[in-house]
Amino acid sequence: MAGTGVIEDYVTGLSRTLRGPRRPKLDLITEARDSLLDTAEALEGDGLRRDEAERAAVEEFGPIREIAPGYQEELSKSAGRRLAVLLFVGVPLTAIMWNVIWKIFPSAPAYETMPDWFILVARGVDALQMFIGLVGGLALLALGRGLRRIRRPRLVTRALGLFVWAMLPVMLVSCGALMFGSRNSAGFEDYPPGTVASLVSYAIWSVQLYCAFRCLSITRREPAVATA
Repeated sequence: MAGTGVIEDYVTGLSRTLRGPRRPKLDLITEARDSLLDTAEALEGDGLRRDEAERAAVEEFGPIREIAPGYQEELSKSAGRRLAVLLFVGVPLTAIMWNVIWKIFPSAPAYETMPDWFILVARGVDALQMFIGLVGGLALLALGRGLRRIRRPRLVTRALGLFVWAMLPVMLVSCGALMFGSRNSAGFEDYPPGTVASLVSYAIWSVQLYCAFRCLSITRREPAVATA
């Protein structure tokens, strides 16, 4: 017998309520739909009409306002893990990439022609990038094995998003200073590996900032407390 659409209406409402990464959200919605359909089929086998079976399955599953907070918490953790991986892997790799680029650059920068502060700032940027990667690693650990001790992982995800946005002006100023200080490195602007490295760096930072924005958007409100 054809379904009445009660389950589909419920699943659609749940999907509209949740915010988070597309793939994890789709997995959660699919899991909820499969569970509801299995329950409805079992009830239909017990003698209920299909429409009654679907309504009973939905009632047994619980109102959206009660089950949505748990699902939203899972999506918050998923978004936080995604950003943490980007920081843990992407930022240190970017630092290593630029160190290699400067070592193989045919016309290595003449440091004696650069400002006295150049080396200090360059080392500071390298250290800052490694620190950002470390923070990403700690957040990844906290949203993994650390979940057994962390009661509000949503706050970890939100803090990570705020951290990335807080680092943005620092990195922009520091990298801008390095670009200004290395202006005497003739030929670098037309150096293909340097161009590729610049594009990769911009792409990595853009993705990280987007994921940080998503983390802040997903966690901007405390999930509603389920009622009994």
